[in-house]
Amino acid sequence: MLRRDFLVTAGRQAAALALGALFARRVGGDSTVIERYSAWDDPFKLGVASGMPGPDSVVLWTRLAPRPREPLGGLPDAPVPVRWELAEDEHFSKGFRTGETLARPEHAHSVHVEVEGLASDRRWFYRFHAGAATSPLGRTRTAPAADAPAGRLRLALASCQHYEQGEFAVHREIAERDLDLVLFVGDYIYESSNPRLLVRAHEALRPLDLAAYRQRHVTYKLDANLRACHAAHPWLLTWDDHEVENDYAGLAPADVKASAEDFASTRAAAYKAYFEHLPVSPKLLGDARSPRIHAQHRWGRLAELWTLDGRQYKNPQACNAPGRAGGRVLGACAELDDAGRTMLGAEQEAWIAAQLAASERPWRLIGQGTQIARGGIETPLGRSIFSDGWDGYPHARQRLLAAIAASAARGGNVVCLGGDVHRHVVAALRAEADDERTPIVAAELVTTSVTSRGLSENTAALLRRQNADLLHARGDERGYVAIELTPQRLQADLRATAFPVVADAKLHSQAKYVVEAGQPKPQRD
Repeated sequence: MLRRDFLVTAGRQAAALALGALFARRVGGDSTVIERYSAWDDPFKLGVASGMPGPDSVVLWTRLAPRPREPLGGLPDAPVPVRWELAEDEHFSKGFRTGETLARPEHAHSVHVEVEGLASDRRWFYRFHAGAATSPLGRTRTAPAADAPAGRLRLALASCQHYEQGEFAVHREIAERDLDLVLFVGDYIYESSNPRLLVRAHEALRPLDLAAYRQRHVTYKLDANLRACHAAHPWLLTWDDHEVENDYAGLAPADVKASAEDFASTRAAAYKAYFEHLPVSPKLLGDARSPRIHAQHRWGRLAELWTLDGRQYKNPQACNAPGRAGGRVLGACAELDDAGRTMLGAEQEAWIAAQLAASERPWRLIGQGTQIARGGIETPLGRSIFSDGWDGYPHARQRLLAAIAASAARGGNVVCLGGDVHRHVVAALRAEADDERTPIVAAELVTTSVTSRGLSENTAALLRRQNADLLHARGDERGYVAIELTPQRLQADLRATAFPVVADAKLHSQAKYVVEAGQPKPQRD
């Protein structure tokens, strides 16, 4: 099925959803309390999604919400049976699989089905049924088998989609592309507002509890372009800060007025709402107050990709005065020299170092929330940096670069993929971040934001002049990075459009770069 035909079919199915009636039934020993609940609206208003494609598995997601703005989406406080279907064709006649699960009220009637035992390297179509209602059609895929000589991986790298600062036209283009997956590296929702940049409004003020975070996710999921992008491709995700609160670090809030206990509750609510609304494996949830989001993924023998969590285990930002918290621009201070400070936490640092050491794939991709390459500016008072990013954690960055350098020394390429900074960046990563005499050990690609405002071109030009390893840095346009990986090379197309993004925006190629196999430095294409 052609991509455009798929999108048209999915749209028609969404428009044709019928009213339904649900009758009480018993599923897996768990009985609903609904005897008869009729005249449903469409319960699939928030769409469908898939994620975490493995060689024999994929996660399918939906959330039942016939009236999304009401508590529990307008459904009773009771489990609702949901049937899922998956097949290799849109008519559900080839390789057909089906099963039944419960959409539970304690999880906002969200559904996460991890379908296993699938054939590798295949396209799949899926849908859900609840009562007499059928969901829009989704399309997903499985990864190549671990020992298969995969010839290509195509992905979109995206980040930072402030609903209020622009339309999601970027997602419309991603949905229309022929891709294997979307890698989203943080700031899926924004808890904050900026009245000066308002294009369209959030539903309410800043969320602080579970009900409010659920409503914020609803606002984003009601965007048709975002739903289309989820329906068109499987996603891999990690988070940054705005899914909870700007510039939080571990259990330290950026809002100094919040108590540690209150923030811990807020963070737990935000994490729960995140997992309820995105296609991530239930196996990652674990401890609901401290769920794991970092994970390993393989694409045949071609590539290995890791997603990292740069927020949950992070030390507070350095050198803040009493009564201040969060990130800020600062110069030299003693706390920056504390070798024990971490972005990833000791356990995750050890995990990614071990993963890199063990990997035998020729391409090793690290997806994490922000820019690793240096990005400070020289001033008359010395070099200034932003304390929330990797510049504010120089020893932690050096440990990560050492693990990357050790992996690169065994051959192959390491490429770091990031977001957060609202600018397209192409950089060369060196064995010593502050020493241009040391060898380049990896390439870095950082995507600009989907909508969120970035730096002016004058400021970006200053960054480029003062940081020689920033081969490209431009923050005045919004977009994403389209990446195509083969055994011979990685090609990156930095897609972009003007700020603010309008509904009918068209994207263009801001720049194109390649990374050749065995050559870590990116080159202009």
